[in-house]
Amino acid sequence: MILPLLLIALNSVAQKRQTENIIFISVDGYRWEELFRGMDTSIFNKRQYRKADSAALMQKYWAGTPGERRSKLMPFFWSTLVSKGQLYGNRDLGNEVNVRNNYWFSYPGRAETITGYFDPKINSNGYPDNPNTNVFEFIEKQKGYRGKVATFASWGAVSRIVNRNRNKMPLINPYEKVEGPGLTEAQQLANELQDYIPKFEGEEERWDMNTYAIARTYILARHPRMVYLDFGDLDVLAHEGRYDFYLEAARATDQMIGSLWNALQQDAFYRNKTTFVICPDHGRGGGRSWTGHGASAAGSGNTWLAVIGPDTPATGEVKTSTRIYQDQFAQTMAHLLGFEFKAEHPVGERVTTVTGR
Repeated sequence: MILPLLLIALNSVAQKRQTENIIFISVDGYRWEELFRGMDTSIFNKRQYRKADSAALMQKYWAGTPGERRSKLMPFFWSTLVSKGQLYGNRDLGNEVNVRNNYWFSYPGRAETITGYFDPKINSNGYPDNPNTNVFEFIEKQKGYRGKVATFASWGAVSRIVNRNRNKMPLINPYEKVEGPGLTEAQQLANELQDYIPKFEGEEERWDMNTYAIARTYILARHPRMVYLDFGDLDVLAHEGRYDFYLEAARATDQMIGSLWNALQQDAFYRNKTTFVICPDHGRGGGRSWTGHGASAAGSGNTWLAVIGPDTPATGEVKTSTRIYQDQFAQTMAHLLGFEFKAEHPVGERVTTVTGR
């Protein structure tokens, strides 16, 4: 009698899970310092890091306390997301999120996040196709998810990180376009608009607003069940030393995420059945090192995690002194959908406080 009762109990737990869709958003190189403290005047006050009207930006983003500053910079995060979800990584409170890899840059960080595994062989942004299985291709093989997993990227290397050549899943890289019959007018316009924006970093980088437009119109038209949305502006602008633009890009990122969340909450396919998982791939240095990251820039392994969805308890900003790792996020996403992510390599354990059980 024990086995049947156990199966009944497990089925009961599975039936209670409400998450049917995952939107995973990577925000390249966005520091925890701005997310939790807002504008950093130790950087902003140095003239070499800004060209825009400093008085206007000070009025827009400065306030007397970190709580006020962060709310000005990231209003969706600090209103809706914190009131209805969870936010990890405020190191001022001893709450830490770290990458497991020791390289602290983009390809290894993204690969670790989506495979749940730090592969020491992946040590370059020029690394070829990722040999390790990622959570997206694992989910795509599950019942109900065939053809329902898609990636939209602002950085060309993402096709190698996801290994499109192996899994053939839909992936729209910079300056690629959504193809096929029955494109909506909005999709056609999103495809077209990317051709009219100057290529800031050449063919490998597309502005996030273009990636967002292509992703959002695709999501609303085709209703994929798992989406990887990869943003890159914050990292590009930081490398350029443009802290003024970096702040504006942070605000825009917050607005795009908030707008997408609100749009999906108005769509019966997604409403109250969708979880957003948001994180960077690495952190950045402080002081003069804020423009860079990697092993030579202390603090670049410090990241954060935000989650909002029907199965994640609304505990808000997590203030306990704990540490989680980036290699735990893939398994966490799989569990939110009711699966256990298994691969030919080790997979980090889920973050149990996110999955709710």
